[in-house]
Amino acid sequence: MDDIHKKILQRNRSNLVRDLDPSILYDGLLEKGVFTQDMIDEIKSSGTRRDQARQLARDLETRGSRAFPLFLECLQETGQHSLAELLLNAAPPAVHLQPSTPTQVVRPVVQPLPISSPMDVDKQKKDVAPVYPIQRPSTTPSPSPDREYIRPRPQGRTRRDSIQAYKMDATPCGHCLIINNVEFKPQSDLSNRTGSNIDCDKLERRFKALNFIVEVRTNLKQRQIKHELSALSQKDHSQYDCCVVIMLSHGTEVSHSRFPGAVYGVDGQHVPVQYITNYLNGKNCPSLQGKPKLFFIQACGGGERDTGFEVSPDEVEPSVGGADDQTDAIPMSSSSDSLSMSDEPDARATLPTPSDILVSYSTFPGYVSWRDTQSGSWYVEILDRILEENAATDDLATMLMMVNHEVSQNSAKGLYKQMPGSFNFLRKHLYFQTQG
Repeated sequence: MDDIHKKILQRNRSNLVRDLDPSILYDGLLEKGVFTQDMIDEIKSSGTRRDQARQLARDLETRGSRAFPLFLECLQETGQHSLAELLLNAAPPAVHLQPSTPTQVVRPVVQPLPISSPMDVDKQKKDVAPVYPIQRPSTTPSPSPDREYIRPRPQGRTRRDSIQAYKMDATPCGHCLIINNVEFKPQSDLSNRTGSNIDCDKLERRFKALNFIVEVRTNLKQRQIKHELSALSQKDHSQYDCCVVIMLSHGTEVSHSRFPGAVYGVDGQHVPVQYITNYLNGKNCPSLQGKPKLFFIQACGGGERDTGFEVSPDEVEPSVGGADDQTDAIPMSSSSDSLSMSDEPDARATLPTPSDILVSYSTFPGYVSWRDTQSGSWYVEILDRILEENAATDDLATMLMMVNHEVSQNSAKGLYKQMPGSFNFLRKHLYFQTQG
């Protein structure tokens, strides 16, 4: 498919997901050779109507140059005129498309190549010149939208662009626990995290909008953090589809057997992120087996400050943090004392091996994470906006990559950089519920 048509589909994906009725399109798309029967079956198996519409739009981008106009024909033939008009009007005048009328449609015939054994294939490579599709003298149909024969897929092989999505249609979708540590005990030698309440408010609103039951706990000691996580693991999650834990605190590096990072309680005692994730794994929380468990960690991964490296102007979109940026790390060396702490670092996340777990953390292991005392942390501010703008159309992994990119463009005090990251052990795409 031409890039211009792909962009039209991508810009209008939220409308397609909301309004498209895929069930009445399948026969036409099959007849016109846009999709094979195997492809149609995989789209049907992706889930709800919205899931099928989303998968169809994504798969359509992988088809040939004729796929877009043929898709428009199918929309018009099935009475979905408003969507067809929307996509047509989105095309620039130079490439404005007018689909053929039904009477002019030449129904393509899909002719798969003969299936041969591996020995036959090897023999053909040795004894036969390159084979081209045989042109049938009596007809001139186009075998597929891009005029190429569709080779049969090996049995049992799933196409990479058809990974199914997690079930995420329960109401509510699941529990979301936010632990927000702002005011630390004097004996902890940790500063108060001014601006963290801004992060907490943003994430509470955002996950309520995504249909989660949100509970906020503030200024917890190490023992209390463990108690809240244990209580969450003992809940019955069988009627829900997902579980989210958000940690907003100071953090540091710790010795570990598998995964790095720890989050501080307000008493200065830390909880390894490895332990945090273990509370909800398949063994300790059976009602969440096979369901996505998401952990978002706004804290430091260590004490190093990243000054970045020089790149070409085309690869960077400069964005300078304010004078009120702070870090959420415990001081790691005397060199940090010479800097004003108006930007703070936060903890790094760790992840156990069981499946269906994703840990997104605000900074690369070993480095500080920056927080503006007036507008909140870079990571949470951008994560909240990306979720608001893209949750209706994009999966979580894609959105976290957007967060990584945008945070990486920021600079604290015009000098220091930050790079978020994640440990992703999800087995499927994850699409949040959105209103509309």
